[in-house]
Amino acid sequence: MLILGAGRVGASVAEQLVQEHYHVTLVDDNAASLKALQDRLDLRAVVGNAASPAVLEAAGARDADLLLAVTPSDEVNMVACKIAHELFNVPTRLGRVRNPDILSRPELFDASNFAIDHVITPAQIVTDYLVSLVETPEALQVLDFADGKAQMVVVRVEADAHMNGKALSTLCKLLPNVDSRVVGIYRRNRYIRPDGDSVLEVGDEVFVLAASKHMRAVIRELHGEERKIRRIMIAGGGNVGFRLAQALQDNYQVKLIESNRDRAHWLAEALPNTLVLAGDATDETLFDAEQIDRTDLYLALTSDDEDNIMSGLLAKQMGARKVIAIINRSRYVGLLQGSRIDVALSPAQATIGSLLARVRRGDIAAVHSLRRGAAEALEIIAHGKRATSRVVGRRIEELNLPAGLYIAALIRGDEVMMAHHDTVIEAEDHVIVFVDKKRGIGEVEKLFAVKLGFF
Repeated sequence: MLILGAGRVGASVAEQLVQEHYHVTLVDDNAASLKALQDRLDLRAVVGNAASPAVLEAAGARDADLLLAVTPSDEVNMVACKIAHELFNVPTRLGRVRNPDILSRPELFDASNFAIDHVITPAQIVTDYLVSLVETPEALQVLDFADGKAQMVVVRVEADAHMNGKALSTLCKLLPNVDSRVVGIYRRNRYIRPDGDSVLEVGDEVFVLAASKHMRAVIRELHGEERKIRRIMIAGGGNVGFRLAQALQDNYQVKLIESNRDRAHWLAEALPNTLVLAGDATDETLFDAEQIDRTDLYLALTSDDEDNIMSGLLAKQMGARKVIAIINRSRYVGLLQGSRIDVALSPAQATIGSLLARVRRGDIAAVHSLRRGAAEALEIIAHGKRATSRVVGRRIEELNLPAGLYIAALIRGDEVMMAHHDTVIEAEDHVIVFVDKKRGIGEVEKLFAVKLGFF
């Protein structure tokens, strides 16, 4: 595995893959960044220009299965993918591109041009993630499967929720016509494998899966229903702040705070239905003047973690109903999530799922990183037949699943089915698998592998 760029995304992906025992080589022109990573991770580091054929050859491009180009430069990423394709025949090439002018020309990425198999745009991935949280204000995470037919939502149990203090088997009685499945409970950062007798407590983080059309009813029982979000304030008019305001401005009352006056003027012209304010997001006077106490949702989206933390805490103290903050240092995320900051989001963790879907072996439709990378939910397409597959044509109870690996649901055509012990997996089913520990990923890949003459 060859990763170009040792920034936040590159370092996060490298760390995750090293934990899963992949052979990783990291290329960057900053020797200090590489040294810091090499001191704590078992990987190979090469200092140099990621768009140099000589550097790529020295990094082992000839033997690489996959190249991930996530340097800060779109141009370097694109050239590196082209070189990897033309000179080294690297089978899979993923490149980060942020320039909207380039993104609007998808023909640039085909094999005869820059040969990028999959274009990654972290700002858009994070924006889509934030939009889902705006539309589902009770959730800590909202994950889509099978083009939105099914969802996994993470909610925190509140004191006034119907399910507080009740066993999970009660959920079926409260919603007799809704098929749902709780696949995980985290209580004080400890995983609890759920069964019908598991009793929910206030503060539990519950991972629940259901058909998307039923999810609102399920959330109501586990969390209680919050009033709809109408007034939104965003701090930071960078790539994510701009994209989010653009996505929300027609359906919500949006205010956007930007500290750079020139950027604020540009944003005001580009976002006609957003009120753009030139100012400091940690300014108590500005918050007071803009009625932060009447704000339903405050999002701290600047590039500075400390500013996001401080402005998020200030907004909450002054009366904002809900606060979401982007925190780039992943270690801070665990400290802040569930405090006065309701949702602390690591952009690297939000982005990593789209990368892992290409790294994993097998026909993976989606990978979602959970609990800051500690767990995963995968959507895997089952192929083969009983003679060539460990799963196709078999009941789930026959699979002898290892501890920590949990088949939660199947999507067959348009039908979403929660998995039971006697459910039979058929070829082309989209199977949703929950893995509570990273060491289970290899087991999942092995389980769904198709081999000729398996027996």
